[in-house]
Amino acid sequence: MSGKARRFVFLLGWVSLFADLCYEGMRGAIGPYLAIMGASATAVGLVSGTGEAIGYALRYVTGAFADRTQRYWAITIAGYSVNLVAVPLLALAGSWPMVAVLVGLERLGKAVRSPAKSTLVSFAASDVGAGRAFAITEAMDQIGGLLGPLLVAGVLAWKGENAEGFAWAFVILGIPAALAVGILLRARQLYPDPRALDSSTEDERGRLGPRYRTYLVGVALIAIGLADWPLLAYHMEREGLLATRWLPVAYAAAMAADGAVALIAGTAFDRVRARGRTGAGVVVIFTLAGAGYAPFVLLADADTAWLAIIGVAMWSLTLAGTESIGKAMIATIVPR
Repeated sequence: MSGKARRFVFLLGWVSLFADLCYEGMRGAIGPYLAIMGASATAVGLVSGTGEAIGYALRYVTGAFADRTQRYWAITIAGYSVNLVAVPLLALAGSWPMVAVLVGLERLGKAVRSPAKSTLVSFAASDVGAGRAFAITEAMDQIGGLLGPLLVAGVLAWKGENAEGFAWAFVILGIPAALAVGILLRARQLYPDPRALDSSTEDERGRLGPRYRTYLVGVALIAIGLADWPLLAYHMEREGLLATRWLPVAYAAAMAADGAVALIAGTAFDRVRARGRTGAGVVVIFTLAGAGYAPFVLLADADTAWLAIIGVAMWSLTLAGTESIGKAMIATIVPR
C-alpha cells in the first residue's frame, strides 16, 4: 500500500466519519422524532422508505453524470453540502410532512455524492486493495455512526426527550457536517486529480456486463429484506422494548459492530480475490449471517427485549456485508 494512496483513503475516511456522525445521528433519532410529531407507523415507514428510495434510485443518474463530466470532486462536495443544510433545518420542522421533505432532501444529497465518492476511493483501490480501501472508509464511517447517535442521546439527556431536545440535537449535528465539507475541500486541494493514484494498467473501458446486472439483482433483493432503522426504532419504542433515550445508543452499538465487521469482511474479500475468486461468497456469508434478524426484532415484547437486541446485532452484520464489501465488488466488476 503506497503512502500516497493510503493517506488519500484515510482522508476520505475522515470525511465519511464526520458526515456519518451527522447523518447517523439524525437517522437514529428520526423515528422517535416522527412519533413526537404524531406520525403513524405507516407514515414512518413511508418517510424512511421514500428517503432510501431517493438515495438509491437516483444514483444511476448521478453516477452516469459524474462519469460523463469527470467532475468527481465538485459533485461529491455538492452532495455533502446538502447534509450541512438539511439536517439542521429539521429543528425548524413543524410537522411530520416537513420532516419527510427534509429527510428526502438529505437522501438526495446522498444520491448525488455516493457514486462520485466511491469512484474517488476506487482510484486508490488498485493499490490499496478494493476490500481494504472500502473497509477502511466503511469502518471510519461507522465510527461516526457510533458517535452520532451517542451525541444525540447526550443532547436528549441534557435538553429532554421532547421536540426541543431533538431540535437542539439536529442543530448540533450541523457541526460535523461542516467539518466533513471542510476536510473534503482540503482533500481536493491535496489531490486535485486522484486518477493518478490508480496503478492499474488495464484499459477497462466498456459496457456494464452480465456480472454487474446479476449483482444488481442480488443487492436489490437484499435491500428489500433489510428494514430501515427508523422503522425498527419506531417499533421498539411503541412496543416498549427500549426507552426513547436508549434507542440512539442501540443504534450506535449497531454501527460499532458494523464498522468492526467491515474491516474483517474487507480483509477476507481481498484474500479471496487474491486466490482468483470473485469475492461474492464473502458477501453471501455476511448476508446470510444476519438474514433472520426480523423475527427477533418484530416478535419481541417488553419481557423479551433482549431478543430485539440480538436482532439488531444480526441486522448490523448484513449491513456491514452490503455496505463495505458490496462497494468493493462494484469496484472490481465495473469499468472505470
